[in-house]
Amino acid sequence: MPRNPSTGVYSKPAGTTPSVGQVIDPAPWNALTTDLGNEITNSLPRDGSAPMGSPLKLASGTVSAPGLGFSSTPQTGLYLKGGGILGFTQNGVDLILAKATVYAVKTGDYTALATDDNAVHRFTANATLTLTAAATLGANWQYTVIADGGTVTIDPNGAETIDGAATLTVPNGYSAYIICSGSAFFTDKVLTRLQAKAESTAVGSFIDGMLLSNNGSNPNTHVDFAAGSVRSGSSFVSSASTMTKRVNGTWAVGTGNGGLDTGSVAASATYFAYALRKDSDLSFDVVLSTSATIGGVTTTLLTGFTIVKCIGVVLTDSSSNIRQFYMNAADDYSFVTPIRDALNITTSTTSTLLALTVPNGVKVKAKLRFMFSSSATTNSCLVHDPAKGTLIAGGNDSGGNVGTMQVASGFAVGSDFVWTNTARQVRHVAGATGGLWVFNDGFTFPCGRFA
Repeated sequence: MPRNPSTGVYSKPAGTTPSVGQVIDPAPWNALTTDLGNEITNSLPRDGSAPMGSPLKLASGTVSAPGLGFSSTPQTGLYLKGGGILGFTQNGVDLILAKATVYAVKTGDYTALATDDNAVHRFTANATLTLTAAATLGANWQYTVIADGGTVTIDPNGAETIDGAATLTVPNGYSAYIICSGSAFFTDKVLTRLQAKAESTAVGSFIDGMLLSNNGSNPNTHVDFAAGSVRSGSSFVSSASTMTKRVNGTWAVGTGNGGLDTGSVAASATYFAYALRKDSDLSFDVVLSTSATIGGVTTTLLTGFTIVKCIGVVLTDSSSNIRQFYMNAADDYSFVTPIRDALNITTSTTSTLLALTVPNGVKVKAKLRFMFSSSATTNSCLVHDPAKGTLIAGGNDSGGNVGTMQVASGFAVGSDFVWTNTARQVRHVAGATGGLWVFNDGFTFPCGRFA
């Protein structure tokens, strides 16, 4: 056939170039006209009235001169990139098209490979995602992690970093989009912004839930913290399940482990409970300390955690056991067994301080009941907040909250909510000398819990 199938060049059959006066041989001329008819038939009509009968082959072209272009814009079209990859060019500029997405479920640790480019992997359990060396994966390698059932820790190869850090934690319920620069890894920072959003816009301080209670199996040594959430200014942490901590062990992360920031459990002590937030995955924990302030908590064991807020208090008895209690709304604590903090002590016109069994180092509102007896009739006793100074008991003075019933050496009862000072004390004074009993039913330690 005269057309070269490789080059497309048409060559006339031999004997079809006549000279003047030559007698034409019909055989080659008939072959010529037949070939011309065949080639016209095999040509693609410009009006598009017929399709190609076999694959259309184009020149490889370049980004500035594509193999398939347009007459009005010859620099826009298709060309063949190196490695047999199809390229798209627009006005001589290469167009980057989105890669195909590959979805897969992972149930444990996994190493991301070059073949995972543009993959979306959903992890359904706690896992470590190891990244192959950035140079191997190459620039523009992309990967999406969805943590759906566990926390995923992303660990780049060797000393390589992700967002400038050695690792990145994707908490359960979050996702992260990763891209490789060829030497390091970066994310779109959406995860960081989502984690910080509740904090950057936060105001106020509160506790929702997280009521304290004696542990049912080990009430003398273990305390439970119900599910809930805590905020203090821009710091926030929440927990969907109960957390248990021991007062007879130093702090270790996780439920059921020790809770003390330092030392050993002491007798007749006050332990303040502080909500912790793990910096890497925002999870909840609790530490117990004798310090009434965050600044006084020993943080040696708390590396990687932020102390958010005090959420409650636990008292121990003379045997170093947790005093049995139950907790109501609005930070109200009641002792299972009322405590007799005064048993027929002398009270008189001289105002005297009395120490109660309540938290030490903070002011609380004690829930008190009284019994009073005096040989003097119409006598009364006043138990009050030391912050009021030195008061005088009596109807013509500051009154009283318990008094005799007009009978000498009789008994009278009363009750009141009385604020203490930070040394656990209240004041008592009487119109005349008498005996005072004080029964302690509990206290309110205001942490910001209203329900």
